[in-house]
This record gives sequence, structure tokens and C-alpha cells, in this order.
Amino acid sequence: MFKSDKINEALITFAIFKVEGDRMDHTLISTIYSIEPVMFCITYFNPKKVVLLMDEDTPKEQIEIERMLRETIGTVLEIQTVKTSLYDVYSVAKDTVDTIEEEKEHNRKVVVNISGGRKPQALGALFGCYARSDMVEQIVYVTEEDKRIIELPILNFGISQTKRTILEELERSQVPVSDMDMSPEELPEENVHISVKKLSDKIGISRGMTYNHIRELREMGFIDLEKLEITTAGRLAII
Repeated sequence: MFKSDKINEALITFAIFKVEGDRMDHTLISTIYSIEPVMFCITYFNPKKVVLLMDEDTPKEQIEIERMLRETIGTVLEIQTVKTSLYDVYSVAKDTVDTIEEEKEHNRKVVVNISGGRKPQALGALFGCYARSDMVEQIVYVTEEDKRIIELPILNFGISQTKRTILEELERSQVPVSDMDMSPEELPEENVHISVKKLSDKIGISRGMTYNHIRELREMGFIDLEKLEITTAGRLAII
């Protein structure tokens, strides 16, 4: 997993040298697999805080990376870990959003590194950035071969407030798995399968306008093509 002890020792020594100077009021949020991309981002951005997105069932390799960081640069900057899912993209995105919001509350600029981890985890972190695009300074990827930083575009999901409200109502109407055996009469009103009429009444627009928004949301992949149900992409868009 590590290239060599000497390379890692050099990286850590360089990082300590840099962070002892003036540090920028940044938080680096990073997925992890190997230590090199994280260390490279630390030396490049010189943050005041590092938040590591780690697997729920943390493998020993990640625990070792955390230990090395805490024992070296942890003496001069804050290191926090956030346990998140390995494969559930929505859960990772939600944890990333929560972390971004927490750092913005402390008026810190946020940089997110998605170089490490499994692909679903990296994608979840990326989608979390899209969900809070106005709160993220940079999204970066560090190349494995030459440790070059690639700055990724900060996109957003591009939905209006009305479309967001429609998706939120559809999410609220989704029947929880634990309630699947209940009859429609036993389900809470908000969990009864929603109709276009109920939807238009709830958000206060005409049925025609509601149909138009639903059609556009289906084209965007946020509502199921066959059913009036929110998709995973739709849930990501309204985190």
C-alpha cells in the first residue's frame, strides 16, 4: 500500500515544514486509500484542519494512515475522522454534505479531495460537493503517477425551488420498507402513494404545471420513468 517508508517519511517531513508557517483558513476533506494523495494535498493547500472520510468498518490500512497523520502533522493541525459507507453513494454524499456545512459554520473554506477510496465513495463525496456547490472552494483529484493536482468543475444539480419541493414531497410520500406490510388505510397520510392532484395541491401550483415539472424531472433522471417516485439521483439533488 505504501510506496516506501523513505518516501512517506520525506512527505511527512515536508508537510510538517510547511504547516509550521502561515496556514490558510481551509479545511481539507479527503477520501483515503493511500497516504500519498492526502499528504500531497496537505502540503499543497496547507489547511488548518483535515477531515478524513473513512470506511464504516475501517480496514487496518486506513487506521495506520490515520495513526501516521495524527503522530506527525496532528501536532500542528486538527485531524478529524468521519465514518461513512463504502458503497452507498447517497450515504457518503449525505455525510459529505454534513461535514461541509459544519466547516462553513466555522467560516472555513472547504477543499475536497476525492483521490482515494472505492469509486462509489469517491462519487458520493463528489455528489455531496454538487449538493453544496456554493460552499465548496475546490474539488481535486491527485494523479497516482506524478502526483499532479487536477481541479474538477464544481457543478450543481440545476433544479428550481419548485422542482426541489416536488422531489421533497415525493421523498416524503415514499413508503418505508418497514411499513410495506401495512394496508393503505393503516399508513400515515403522508406515506400514501401520492397522485399528481395531491402533489399540485400540496405545492400550490396547477396540475398542468405539475405535469410539466414532473416531465422535466423525469428527463433529468430525478423521477422514475414509470412511477411517480423519486430516484436515487433525485434524493441526491435534494440533500
